[in-house]
Amino acid sequence: MGNDAQTPEAAVDVDFQEVQQTERFKELRKRHRSFVFPMAIAFLLWYFAYVLLADYAVGFMSIKVWGNINVGLILGLLQFVSTFGITAWYVSYSNRRLDPIALEIRGEIEGHEHDKHTSAVSGVAK
Repeated sequence: MGNDAQTPEAAVDVDFQEVQQTERFKELRKRHRSFVFPMAIAFLLWYFAYVLLADYAVGFMSIKVWGNINVGLILGLLQFVSTFGITAWYVSYSNRRLDPIALEIRGEIEGHEHDKHTSAVSGVAK
């Protein structure tokens, strides 16, 4: 087993509040929230619609589509399908829009550009 993990001391000198104030971090947070919040709301609406239909539209949900398979069963299975679909969509979105910025920020942090004591870029004590 490798011992490539950084020790906690490696991050002690990083000013994380300074990192959070950078434009790149704000852009990362904006992109993340612009995907996650609308998707969470959409999925919750879809989920509660299913629950309400199951409770109050029993006649509709029990319509037979094929053999013993009814509308309620199909919509219930679509809950699982939509969960996996959203997950795949988020992974794709993250790989394209979030990870490049996150890797850039990580490189800056590990390169000590946000060091509390000295700036690796300018070499000036803070």
